[in-house]
This record gives sequence, C-alpha cells and structure tokens, in this order.
Amino acid sequence: MDHTLCINKNMPKSSKPSLERRQSKTKAHKKMKEEIKVPAMGESITEATVGTLIKPSGSTVQVDDEILELETDKVNQVLYAKASGVLTLQVKPGETVTIGQVVGFVDTEAKATQGSASEPQATVPKTEEKAQAKPQEAPQPSQGIRYGKEAFLEDVVKPEQKDFPQSVPVGKTREQEIPQLEEEAPPPKKMEGRETRRKMSQIRKVIANRLVEAQQTTAMLTTFNEIDFSAIMAAREKYKDAFLKKHGVKLGFMSFFVKAVVSALREVPDLNSYIDGNEIVHREYFDIGIAVGTDRGLIVPVLRNCEQLSFAEVEKDIEAYAKKAREGRLAVDDLQGGGFTITNGGIYGSLLSTPILNPPQCGILGMHKIEKRAVVVDDQIVIRPMMYVALSYDHRIVDGKEAVTFLVHVKNALEDPSRLLIEV
Repeated sequence: MDHTLCINKNMPKSSKPSLERRQSKTKAHKKMKEEIKVPAMGESITEATVGTLIKPSGSTVQVDDEILELETDKVNQVLYAKASGVLTLQVKPGETVTIGQVVGFVDTEAKATQGSASEPQATVPKTEEKAQAKPQEAPQPSQGIRYGKEAFLEDVVKPEQKDFPQSVPVGKTREQEIPQLEEEAPPPKKMEGRETRRKMSQIRKVIANRLVEAQQTTAMLTTFNEIDFSAIMAAREKYKDAFLKKHGVKLGFMSFFVKAVVSALREVPDLNSYIDGNEIVHREYFDIGIAVGTDRGLIVPVLRNCEQLSFAEVEKDIEAYAKKAREGRLAVDDLQGGGFTITNGGIYGSLLSTPILNPPQCGILGMHKIEKRAVVVDDQIVIRPMMYVALSYDHRIVDGKEAVTFLVHVKNALEDPSRLLIEV
C-alpha cells in the first residue's frame, strides 16, 4: 500500500491542463497576428491586382496606416492596418489576388526587423575591401621588369625611328590595304535602352477592352456643332462671386452642360436608353456620367438624379468626385450605372474629337476648348468665344435626325441659359 502511494505521488499530473495551456497559447498566438484580407469591393468584382506597396514587409505600422493598394477593373482600394505592430506581406506588386484572400498580417508583439536588417549591411564593405585587396597582393609577373634584346630595343628606339612603311608596298594597291584597316576597326557599339516595357494596370486593361467593345458592338456615329459661349461667360462673370459666397463652390461650365443635357434628353428620350436583347429600355431617370482624367486613366463617376439637382449641387458633386478620383477613393457604386456621359477634352486643349461610347449607353457628349473665332452675327463679322461640341451615338437606337435635334437643343439652351429656367 505504501508502495502504491509512493508510485501515485511520483506519477506525472494529468496531461489535460498542459493541453489547455497549449490551446490557450495557440489562441493567444493567433490573436497576436491580425490577418490582412482582400475585402469585398462589389458584386461584379472577384479579383484584384496588387498595386503599390505603401508599407514594406518588416516595418512598424499603427492602426489605420495605409498598407498597400489594390487595383480592380473599376476602382483602386487601399488596405489599412487594423492593429499596431510589425507588418508581414505575402504578396508582391502585380500579383492577382481574390476576394477574402489573406495578403499578410500584423504581428502585435513582434519587433521591427530594421535593426537586424542593418547588421549584415555593415559587414558587406569589409568583404568587398578584402576582395578588392587580393589582386594587389599578388601582382602578375608580366607587369614587372621585361628582359631580352627585343624589350631593350623597344625602350631605346624612339617611335619615329621604328621601321614603319611610309607608302604602299610594291605589288599592293590601296584598295587591298583598306580591308585590313576595316578589320582592325572596333565593332560599332549596340544601341541599348531604346525600348522599355511595363505591365498594364488593371484599370488600363478594362479601358482597352471597353473601347474595343464599343467599336465592335455598337453602330457609332458622331455629329458636330458649335456653341457661342458669350451668354454663359457673361452670366458666370456676373454671378461667380455671389455663387461662391453662398454655396462655397465655384460656378463652372459643367453645371450648365448637365442641365442642358437633361433638358435635351427629355426632348429626345431615345438617347437615354439601351438595348437589352431584342428590346429597347428607356430610362425614366437622368443619371449623367462625368468623365474625369486621373494618373491611372479615365474614369466616369455618375451624378444621380440630375433633374433634381441645383446648379450648386451639381458643382459640389463634381468637385467631390474629382477629389476622390485624385486620391483613389472612389467606390464601385460611384461608377456604376449612368445613362449618358459628358466628357471634356477642352481642359487638355483639344479643339475637336470624336468621343467613344460607354456601353450600354447610347450617347456621349464631347466638350472642347473655348476659342475666340470670327463668326457672322446679323450679317456682321464679330469675335466670339466659341466651342465645338460632338455627340457620338449608337445608330442602332438613335437616327440622325434625333441626334441632330438633341445637339441643337443643347446648343440653344447654352447660348440662351434662360431657356433652362423656363424649360423650353
């Protein structure tokens, strides 16, 4: 009995507590690492491309620090740190990732590797110095003193005293000597670096595909007209200070165009429609896309229900979209939909162009540079600020008569802005 008691005293304790400790350590370890996953960015988006790595692996990050940028076929998305700690990334720029994929983690208890990373760099110069010193310790014999009669004569005889032929030897022509000179000439250097390659960004791929799609799936045609901007410029000059003071935003030309387009779409509703199978669907709302150029490419945020917006609301929405586009903060919902598009190449100096449709839309209006030109008004030649405008449309839905009617309506509304107030 005593022996049994002795054995029981020396037996190890149950392994259950140690298992619990291991499980708790595992859970604690998991909590130490905050995973970074690709978030959902819209119903139609299933994957993204890793763009700029804002923070490198091994760096210390704080909560809400920007980590990396994801590029999609619609927008760019920045991922932020959800915890403070040391960052570890598991992806590289240009790599394709899927929604929900883990692209890295933040270790909340690890220390930054910047200090350890600098240690091997300190030893590199020493190794290089040793490698460079070896050739100096053992000079080649050929670099020392030369012996023999030939070497002695070479040093004594002056170059001009050496026996060099001063003329072409007998039996040889000058033409026979030329090939020898050509063979001794050094080969020409190859010209390098005349071409560079870079991978297409995700948004550039989408732009390319959409442009080709528009050319292949629509019967696109363009009609042109010109607009006298005298009335709009006078109204803008008259009310710009009061408008800015009251609404906190500048009065631009785009709000006039948006209002004129809404009025023209009411006149010609086919330009606010699209083809679905064997049917033409007419939109009863007026969502206008405004093309905005960015460093990443052209994007088209959409102004919703423009028929309900005031001039100030249009200008504020455009300003907000432009800022979000420059900062890469546009959401997918900002770009989806739209029944008609307005694009302004005039800000880049374009005088005339043929804008390309944005399917499934069947109309796009192109603005251009305002330029003073001589025009005839009441049989008099006068100088007026003029702008060429271009309307591209899908001829499958819209006939030429309707397209011209639309563009003339826009022209009349902009040359006499009071028409927008009384809706004529």
